[in-house]
Amino acid sequence: MMKRDEMSMAQEELNAALLGFGTVGTGVYKIIQRQRPEMMQKLNTHLNIRSILVRDVKKHQSKVEDPSILTTSFEEILEDPKIDLVIELMGGIEPAFTYIRSAMEAGKSVVTANKDLIAEHGGELFQVAEENHVELRFEAAVAGGIPIISPLKNSLAANEIRRVMGIVNGTTNFILSKMTDEGMDYGDALAEATRLGYAEADPTADVEGYDAGRKIAILATIAFHSRVTFHDVYTEGITRITAKDISYAKTLGRVVKLIALAQNTPDGIEAKVHPMLIPENHPLASVSGSYNAVYVDGDAVEDVMFYGRGAGEMPTASAVMGDVFSIARRIVEHSLGSTRDNVYRNIPVKKIDNTRSSYFIRMVVEDKPGVLATIASIFGNNSVSIEQVIQKNKIGADAELVIITSNVKERHIKDALLILESSSVVRQIATIIRVY
Repeated sequence: MMKRDEMSMAQEELNAALLGFGTVGTGVYKIIQRQRPEMMQKLNTHLNIRSILVRDVKKHQSKVEDPSILTTSFEEILEDPKIDLVIELMGGIEPAFTYIRSAMEAGKSVVTANKDLIAEHGGELFQVAEENHVELRFEAAVAGGIPIISPLKNSLAANEIRRVMGIVNGTTNFILSKMTDEGMDYGDALAEATRLGYAEADPTADVEGYDAGRKIAILATIAFHSRVTFHDVYTEGITRITAKDISYAKTLGRVVKLIALAQNTPDGIEAKVHPMLIPENHPLASVSGSYNAVYVDGDAVEDVMFYGRGAGEMPTASAVMGDVFSIARRIVEHSLGSTRDNVYRNIPVKKIDNTRSSYFIRMVVEDKPGVLATIASIFGNNSVSIEQVIQKNKIGADAELVIITSNVKERHIKDALLILESSSVVRQIATIIRVY
């Protein structure tokens, strides 16, 4: 076995390439520059950025000490034998997938923050990593700067994980927090999020739940050791949530959050993203603004929560660099090739119609005797029990009715709502939100 000083001589420096130099890539570069004085003590090697792949070299020249490391050629990076590690921060499926695969086939380890890629092609990429005895890490793909991938794989590995749920999208949490704390309507809160840079010009992936859906697919796969892809996840966004719904939630002692939820049940995995009314005293209820949190329930540890910044230049770069440092140590110690997909089960993923929940239903109905009895009868005929009824506001000749159901199957609530929508006593079914 090599002594530590011998390893230091054998690996005096380690070279990495950045693919993409946007917000997170810039953060990674800054952290490496900051850490340079202590790099040898932490890694037993010097870590350098040898190449940065960009579209426009001139645009980024002022951001680096040595502009010669900027390149527009991935082939130049791929063919450079001195590059040990590739850090992919481009996002999207292609060309990121091709670049990552090619880099690993060339014997280079990879760190990525690409949730889209891992959620849809993680299994294939892990196979390539194993075949080529390199590492593939992706801590930054979920929840920004919050360590959650590594704890699930390592610290909590002795647990049978029963449930993973959380707030994993900062944009929607910011919007819902504004609606809750300041009484804003959805449109005004979205405009504020856009102005402050929390929402993209096209916020669809965030507000429709797609971003959170990709993240919970990744977490479910790790937690339950069974493949869950984005296409398995039911997604529902926040665009129909109103200030009125938030107000009703408050009267019920609850708050509305966009929750990503995966749980392992006796008849399959549930994986879904949707708005949810959660109790005010639940730990996730106090997660506000752009913060994220992930709540894990295991048979040994019971309940633990991971909380912190879910996005941003430096928090996400911190997660990337945690993976980079981990791989760097393995390169120095000649122990590469520990990447394992760890998917050894084949648990079916339940269709949303076969899942169960309680429901908050807000509707506008005729304000006359017998209406509630008619509605209750329709629910009862479809195996839906009513737990609570709130009638607060008259709207002309009509009334606004809020119903909380018992825990029922999704398909039963859908059947009941179809009949209600065609009923002469129901003017509108305005909102349907699941209740924790």
